Amino acid sequence: MADAHGRLPRSFTALGTSSFVEFLAAHDPSLLPSGRMLPDGGVPAVPHGTTIVALTFDGGVVMAGDRRATAGSMIASRHVEKVVAADDHSAVGIAGTAGLALELVRLFQLELEHFEKIEGAVLSLDGKANRLATMVRGSLGLALQGLAVIPLFGGYDLQRGVGRIFSYDVTGGRYEEIEHHAVGSGAVFARGSLKKLWWDRMSRAEAVEAAVHALVDAADDDAATGGPDAARGIWPVVAVVTRDGYHRVDDEELADVTAVIEARRAQGGPQR
Repeated sequence: MADAHGRLPRSFTALGTSSFVEFLAAHDPSLLPSGRMLPDGGVPAVPHGTTIVALTFDGGVVMAGDRRATAGSMIASRHVEKVVAADDHSAVGIAGTAGLALELVRLFQLELEHFEKIEGAVLSLDGKANRLATMVRGSLGLALQGLAVIPLFGGYDLQRGVGRIFSYDVTGGRYEEIEHHAVGSGAVFARGSLKKLWWDRMSRAEAVEAAVHALVDAADDDAATGGPDAARGIWPVVAVVTRDGYHRVDDEELADVTAVIEARRAQGGPQR
């Protein structure tokens, strides 16, 4: 905020860093999740995002998330969008405390945009993954109070020409996942599904089908994961990231994919 003379604070005009998070920490730390102090007492039941899956294919990476958020045993929302574009060539999915996770994603998007404007260049995929790890680490205090955020990050590496996936823990640990991964309450069931469906030369269409199938399998065994809902017209958010950039799969294609999966399951036929 400008002072009585209309001048911006010194932090806005001083030479600084290409990191928006570091700028904000210097200007007003209370604006960051890590700068907030929670009052004493228990954490109320707040909406939590559930299952995110990601897998590589021949040409990029697919990331998908169900739409359900839960608060305790209640369904808090059936329309949460848990997978979004981080920038033109990467996507981030969120599991954990929904409100804080969405805030973290918006801050991460701004971090990447700020770097590009200041430096006149785009961060490498490893650089983006490292920046996200730093932001997750900054929220450790909230995680210890029961408000954890666990992202899943993936994108197309323009330098290597491949899709890559990164997972995190609440301490900010960053781990590159090979082939596929899942996070959230239904992750164990989704990973089992992906192990059966993934192969090293999958096409885009096969990867999208495998991602949706993993969410369907997770929804079968995890009450917090919402599967495709044709009656309500609710479909997972599925994103494909290739050399051409981030693309969200439209609902019409997802409806067709889901119909094929359900038909195979009904017939007891092969999954691929």
